[in-house]
Amino acid sequence: MTASPSKSYTHRAMVLGALTHGPFVLHRPLMSEDTKATLDALHLMGASIGGSSSAVRIHCDELAQAAATIDAKNSGTTMRLMTGIASLLPSKTTLTGDESLVKRPMAPLVDSLRQLGAEVSYLGRPGRPPLKVAGPIKGPVTEIAGGVSSQFISSLLIACTQKEDDTVVRIGGEMVSKPYVDITLDVLRAFGGDAEESKDGFSVKGGQRLHRDEYTVPGDYSSAAFALAAGALTSGDVTVKNLDMSSPQGDKAIVEHLKGFGADVRTTSDSVRASVGRLEGLEIDVKDTPDLFPVLAVLGAVAEGTTVLKGGTNLRYKESDRIATTTAFLRAMGASVRPTEDGCEISGGAKLHGADVETHGDHRILMAAALAGLVSTSGTRIADDSSYKVSYPGFLRDMHQLGCRLEVRR
Repeated sequence: MTASPSKSYTHRAMVLGALTHGPFVLHRPLMSEDTKATLDALHLMGASIGGSSSAVRIHCDELAQAAATIDAKNSGTTMRLMTGIASLLPSKTTLTGDESLVKRPMAPLVDSLRQLGAEVSYLGRPGRPPLKVAGPIKGPVTEIAGGVSSQFISSLLIACTQKEDDTVVRIGGEMVSKPYVDITLDVLRAFGGDAEESKDGFSVKGGQRLHRDEYTVPGDYSSAAFALAAGALTSGDVTVKNLDMSSPQGDKAIVEHLKGFGADVRTTSDSVRASVGRLEGLEIDVKDTPDLFPVLAVLGAVAEGTTVLKGGTNLRYKESDRIATTTAFLRAMGASVRPTEDGCEISGGAKLHGADVETHGDHRILMAAALAGLVSTSGTRIADDSSYKVSYPGFLRDMHQLGCRLEVRR
């Protein structure tokens, strides 16, 4: 199978494509509910959108006052990146999201933008969306906490390339999910921009002129992890193509994690093949790869011995509390798993059985529960038939292609 396009790269390339202020074509984007929310936001702020699902055309002569409230829906990336973009304008922009998104934190980014002169007000619960934002941001220095979400830092770096003056961005504390910031830097450089990393943060030159006529989105390791794990858990043999082994994507770590568990994994420069092996538990720090946590927990539940997943304090602030939702569905399926403050401990090797699973609207919980269902002794019913569309709209198609029996009932 061919890897789904990267959601992280798609979001960033859409925003930077608009900031080139010229005609731009994004090839092979991930057209999911999350990335469509970013396109809709850009359209409200003056971009014309056209083309097709395989080649999106974006042209924004200049950013304009949002024509209506920006609805980021369930997309934390849209909310964070577009808050930074809104801070570049003197006009007021209102941003909101769905029931899940308005529970997710925004304070670190808001505080940092305020230090640069933005006027930001909370329209509901303090520290959470919805927000009203007005700029333009100015000033030489800002500080942002690194321990909640890398999306805050990505938003700030992109916005600071477009403000008039140079900026020193100081990172307070240890940065979580650093590979996602590396993705931002990778895409930014592809568009002729730059942010120079320092010991305690970044230096960003203002007034950067971005330029790029077209860009092709690479394959996504976060989505490929489910198919590769299916190959390791079952008697299957799965090859996923269009995966760049030199990519800065943090979730590329799934390759080494599968090897660590004992799966038979082989790689080429642009593909990964995984098949079953004798799986044994191991200890993994998920600080930089929180999106792999549900997949790794399923692998740990099936592997013999003990698996410890740690370092994921920010998992509490995802689409759901992923520590709670992951351990809950695995327990319901017969696994011996104990949640911890920053992950979980699993005594593996038990036979999983079918169960009724509640995803709390979290796409990665739905897909991980489906993965666990592949190796359960009876059928699994998941009370969610659509959240996978947020990040991996081809999930059902790809699982069927691999021979999995998944049936949608409404």
